[in-house]
Amino acid sequence: MNNKNTNIILLAIIITSFTVGAYFYPQLPEKIASHWNSSGDVNGYMGKFWGIFLLPFIMLGMFVLYALIPLIDPLKSNIQSFRKYYNYFWIIMSVFFMYIYGLIIAWNLGYLFNFIMAIVPAMAFLFFVIGSFLKNLKRNWFVGIRTPWTLSSDIVWEKTHKLGGKLFQISAVISLLGLFLKGNAIIFAIIIPILISSLFIVVYSYVVYKKL
Repeated sequence: MNNKNTNIILLAIIITSFTVGAYFYPQLPEKIASHWNSSGDVNGYMGKFWGIFLLPFIMLGMFVLYALIPLIDPLKSNIQSFRKYYNYFWIIMSVFFMYIYGLIIAWNLGYLFNFIMAIVPAMAFLFFVIGSFLKNLKRNWFVGIRTPWTLSSDIVWEKTHKLGGKLFQISAVISLLGLFLKGNAIIFAIIIPILISSLFIVVYSYVVYKKL
């Protein structure tokens, strides 16, 4: 995916999200359901404007980051070496946020469903994509597993990201167990594997650095 096409896709997603919000604005309630507990019940609300447009603004901010990082990173030449994966990553992230936004709009229009269950496969897919992305990263200051030890050595960076990518993909598969669980167990199935993987990766990067 080249940069021009990526810009077009990301901007199209952002414009679509704002358009959807504006179109349904008159039909939506004054308080927008914005948070759900582990059972899929609403336990948080926002005012109408921010409840509808917060995620589109977040996606707009993400686009600014996407465009800015390759320009300001001291190791920008490394980013260019994996730019294809960088572009795909931001597209997937934007699609993920658009999906969540669609669920929020649908719920507040009166379509009732288990919000948490609807998120589980999307989260698993996102984790798996992140795992693939990590395996192809080169050392930089903004994206990836940035510990003092990975940033100090290309070898440590590569070893850590190869393992980190595999662990994130394994976590993605485990998180799908949430589809067969209930209550807090759903959240644990999603969060615990990622937390354990993240902590292990940090320790691993230090161990590899010390061995070198």
